[in-house]
Amino acid sequence: MNQRKKIGLEKIINSSYNNTAGIIVLKNGKPLYENYYNGYTAANNLHVFSVTKSIISILIGIAIDKGYIKNINQKVLGFFPDYVVKKGEKTIQNITLKDMMTMTAPYKYKSEPYTEYFTSDNWVNSALDLLGGKGKIGEFRYTPLIGPDILSGILVKATGQSVLDFATKYLFSLLGINVEGNVVFRNKEEQLVWYKEKNVRGWVADPQGVNTAGWGLTLTPMDMAKIGQLYLDEGMWKDKQIISTEWIDESTKEHSRWGRLSYGYLWWIIDDKEHIYAALGDGGNVIYVNTKKKMVVSIASLFMPRAKDRIKLIKEYIEPMFENCI
Repeated sequence: MNQRKKIGLEKIINSSYNNTAGIIVLKNGKPLYENYYNGYTAANNLHVFSVTKSIISILIGIAIDKGYIKNINQKVLGFFPDYVVKKGEKTIQNITLKDMMTMTAPYKYKSEPYTEYFTSDNWVNSALDLLGGKGKIGEFRYTPLIGPDILSGILVKATGQSVLDFATKYLFSLLGINVEGNVVFRNKEEQLVWYKEKNVRGWVADPQGVNTAGWGLTLTPMDMAKIGQLYLDEGMWKDKQIISTEWIDESTKEHSRWGRLSYGYLWWIIDDKEHIYAALGDGGNVIYVNTKKKMVVSIASLFMPRAKDRIKLIKEYIEPMFENCI
C-alpha cells in the first residue's frame, strides 16, 4: 500500500471520523490494512451496538440449519406456549419469525419505553407485551432495542441453551472469538457507565440471563472482520461449513425497504445488484462485505451521537485504495 495514501486515509479518519477505534481491511481473506485509534489496540473489545442484530441473524440461521427451528415462517407465539395473549389481540398471533427478522412487525408504542422496559425483570416478555397492536404486518418499522430481544427468547426456547452458549458452541469458538460472559446491569447508572467504558467485555443479558438481540454484544475489530469473511466465503471457515450458503444468500438480499434503504434478515443491503451488504451499529460500527470485490471492512467505533456515515468512508476512500491489491 502506498505510504502517502495511507497517511492521507488516516488524516481523514482522525479529522472526520475521530471516534474510530479500529479498522481492518481484508481482500481475498488476506489482511491489507489494520490500524487502531484513540488509544485502542487489537486486544480491545468494543460495544458494537446494532451489529449485534446481524449476529443474531447468523444464530437464527444456524438454528434452522441444525433443525432447532423449522423455518423462517413459524409464528412467533409458537415458541412461547405459556405466553398469555390479552383479550381482543389478534395481530400478534399472526406475526412470524420472518416478520421479526425483516423489521416488518408492528408494535404498540410510538416511542420506545426504555425506562419501563429496562427496569422489568424479563425483557423478552416485556417485548412480547409491546408486540402487535393496530399496525399492519409487512410495513417496515425499525426497532433499535425493544423488540429484537424476542429473537433471543426464540433461540433460548428452541435450543434449550443460552444465546451466548449457543453462539460460543456453533460460531464464536470456531472463529476464535472470545465473548467472556454475561453483563447484567443492576440499575440505569451502571448501564450508562458501561456505554462510556473504554474496554468492555461480554454480552449484555436481562435479569433472566437472556442475552440482548438488538445491542449489547462486544467484539474486537478482528472478530468483526472474521464474521464478514465467514459470510464472504459462503459460510465456510477452515474447511468447515458453519452456516449454510442458502441462509447467507437469503439473509443478505432485500426483503423489506425503509425509504431508499434495503433490508434483509437483520442485515442492511447496501447494493443488491453488486451484492454488497453490512451490519451497522450506532456510532459507526460496521461489518461491510463486498462480494464482487472480495473485500471485507470492519470498523469499530466509540459511541458518538450522529456519527458520520462509515459507508461513505468505505466507498469513497477505503475501497478505491485497496480494490486493485491482490
